[in-house]
Amino acid sequence: MAFYITYIGIGLALFGFIALFALAAVYAERKIAGFVQDRLGPMETGRYGSLQTLADILKLIQKEFITPAAADKVLFIAAPVIIFMAVFFGFIAMPWAPGWVPAALNIGLFYVLAVVSVDAIGILMAGWGSNNKFSLLGSLRAVAQIVSYEIPAGLALIAAVMVAQTLNMQEMVANQGIRATVPLHFLGVWEVTEIGGILAWNVFQAPHLLVAYVLFFIASLAECNRAPFDIPEAESELVGGFHTEYGGLRFAFLFLAEYAMMFLVAMIGVVVFLGGWNTPLPNIGALKLADWTTGVIWGFFWTLSKTLFFVGVQMWIRWTLPRLRADQLMTLCWKVLTPLGFLCMAISGIWRVMVMV
Repeated sequence: MAFYITYIGIGLALFGFIALFALAAVYAERKIAGFVQDRLGPMETGRYGSLQTLADILKLIQKEFITPAAADKVLFIAAPVIIFMAVFFGFIAMPWAPGWVPAALNIGLFYVLAVVSVDAIGILMAGWGSNNKFSLLGSLRAVAQIVSYEIPAGLALIAAVMVAQTLNMQEMVANQGIRATVPLHFLGVWEVTEIGGILAWNVFQAPHLLVAYVLFFIASLAECNRAPFDIPEAESELVGGFHTEYGGLRFAFLFLAEYAMMFLVAMIGVVVFLGGWNTPLPNIGALKLADWTTGVIWGFFWTLSKTLFFVGVQMWIRWTLPRLRADQLMTLCWKVLTPLGFLCMAISGIWRVMVMV
């Protein structure tokens, strides 16, 4: 019984965090959009518009559940739940701080990629179940985009796994900090196991992983349907894409899933490539900066600060770059990112054999 109560509590805590993050992120995105476009953004509801997002959520919660008469009611109702739960379950294997991971799975990274990929099924269900041509087109675009960009994203992660030699995300982070269980080498030249800091992160242990991370970050934008890869939700062409017919709480869950996905992919990149909960500060002689900024509280701080920084980059890109055409999107995936992913894998194999043995 205690086992079930513990995991129910963890689930509720994760859901509460995602809900609070979405509230803050929507407000932040509106303000970032206003800054980029030389305007103020929300200003009326609350101080500097700080309560605008909360007012929008309260409005959505109070709306009536409306199902189109010609819709497939089972698929239409189930789709938002499947989309959100697929993303929500991805947080189960994510390490937040030393020893703080809901489930320290030996195949944690594989599990996250597998369970998150289920959201493509939910998106297809939403488009087909709506019985709306714009929703169907949006869902087909989304599924084609997600399935395509999972390949370069997966190749980039495999390149990092080949260097780290583990799929356990807690071990992956632990081996990017001070006194790791395996010797760490800066650029494969000199050992930094006792120095730690930014020099111990995977992108510095094996510099080609910096290219792999950039590749993963670009692919993750497409996985989240974020600009410049927001073709499935192109308002100028498809009204609203696969969620055109949704309103109220169902639309809120779709919206929540998108922002949860933004946080999740940013956190995956931080954990796999950028040290996770490890500090960027190194030990320099008597200044034990890495030792002083390590621990559970510091771990939460570093994980959140790194992840939120890249969520902010995602928002900045949305309001900076124009949307790609469908053919440009697929060309970038199959002719640029996928070959780069294979190249990073090949270099990881050589690096592991020649440098890190």
